[in-house]
Order: sequence, then C-alpha cells, then structure tokens
Amino acid sequence: MHIFARTAATAVALALGATSVSAEGKLVIYHWFEYIPQELLDKFTAETGIEVTMDTYDSNEAMLASLKAGGMGTYDVAVPGDYMVSIMIGEGMLDEVGDGELKNKGNIAPEWADPSFDPGWRHSIPYQWGSTSFMVDTAVYDGNIDTTDILFDPPAELSGKINMLDSQGEVLAMAALHLGIPQCSSDRDQLKALNDMLQNAKTHWASFNSDTAKEVLVSGDAAVGQIYDGFGAKARAERAS
Repeated sequence: MHIFARTAATAVALALGATSVSAEGKLVIYHWFEYIPQELLDKFTAETGIEVTMDTYDSNEAMLASLKAGGMGTYDVAVPGDYMVSIMIGEGMLDEVGDGELKNKGNIAPEWADPSFDPGWRHSIPYQWGSTSFMVDTAVYDGNIDTTDILFDPPAELSGKINMLDSQGEVLAMAALHLGIPQCSSDRDQLKALNDMLQNAKTHWASFNSDTAKEVLVSGDAAVGQIYDGFGAKARAERAS
C-alpha cells in the first residue's frame, strides 16, 4: 500500500559560488542517488561533447553538509529540495541568474512560476516534484494500513520492523501530519507534543536509511518503510505484497 503524505518540489540550484568550477567542455553535478543512469550521461556526452561527472547524496542535509565542508568549489550545479534552496540562498551559496541567461525559462508552467522558496526562480529552476509516503508489506500485516499510526504507533506485528528515511525534514513533516499540526509550527506546546510522540515512536523503528529504503522493503528486512514515491513504485514492482 502506498500512502501519499507530503508533496515537494526539487530544483536545480545554479551557480554554486561565484564561478563555474569546471573547464570548458566539462560539467560536474551533485545529484540525488539513482536519479540519472550512467547511460543517459553517456548519451549526453556523445551528443554534446561535454564530459559529465556526477556525485550523489541521499538527503538534502547530507548535500548541504558536504557543500559547506568544502564542496562549493567542486560542483557546477546541485539538485536540492524546495526548502533547501531557500536555506542555500540565505547562506549565500547560490548566485543570482540574470534575465536571459536561461533561454528555456519561459517554458516553466504557470503553477511553478513564482515559488515561495525562490521567487521568480532567481537562483534555481524547477526539476521534478514528488511525494513522500510509506509502504507496508501486507504479507506481514493484514490489518488497517490507511493510517499514519503504522509509523508512529504501530501494532505489535510491525514494531521493530520499520525503516524511516534518514532525513530530518521528511520525518518531522510526516510526524506533524500525524498529529494534525502545521509542519512549520512555532507553538511550544505543539512542538513538545511532536517531540514526545517521536521519542516514543523511535522505540518501534529498526533503522534510518534513505539510500536503501527500497531494498530493505524488497528483501523483507523491513515490513514498513517511509519512502519517496518513485522508489515506492519500484519496490512494489519487485515485491507485490
């Protein structure tokens, strides 16, 4: 069962630092793992003559930490999630892209034309959007799974068999959804309730993994997993239950 919980956009952040790091004819990209196959990079190189090097990460936080630890001089572009774009702008990590520098910018759909995290797309361009959800192996548990209790107050059959994404933002967002409070609440009582609930829920979780979120479900190492929608579809194709 694939239950959609939170929708987010992913953007290509442009101009990491003041200048491009690569020599002419080369492009160095920092991207999410398993998003672009090597075959596609090879095809791009064959058609354009531009050599592409790509490093990967499994969370926005891992990307930010790597860039702040010295990666700013390593990459031409990175691919952060929506909220991370605004953080990077605030920290002065992204240059502003001038009018006319991106010839296809006018093709952006109206609903994405002026996002709150980067008004007017001055530092980034839209790339993809997706949802974060959770999946349950119904061969292990055949009860009601149309509830976030599965993650945060699970039945005994699932306790100790749950994998959560190794992403602070994703876990907190789904936990806020579970409690029915705003995702960016500053109310102290709501935050205390959120913390108390998570401390209890954590005793039922077996692991925090983003890069193997699909694999632990397919292998049966986890019976429940928080997961991104694309990897959820792949997991279901490989393990029907």
